[in-house]
Amino acid sequence: MALDILNLKKDIKDLLTEERKKEDDGASSIDNIASQLAAAIEKFVKSGTVTTTVTTTGSASAQTGTGTGKIT
Repeated sequence: MALDILNLKKDIKDLLTEERKKEDDGASSIDNIASQLAAAIEKFVKSGTVTTTVTTTGSASAQTGTGTGKIT
């Protein structure tokens, strides 16, 4: 599955919109945005799927195969 760029954009817009409503100091705002942005990026990266092909050679038990898995 491809990376979910639309959901990343939504998460970033949501966190910025929510932060704009707050009236606390700038330092805590920066911390909040950094934390939420990091979480959104982690969610985005983990939304992808890695697909690979593996081929071994050199013996009677040589194997070829594919694999698909989530990024964790």
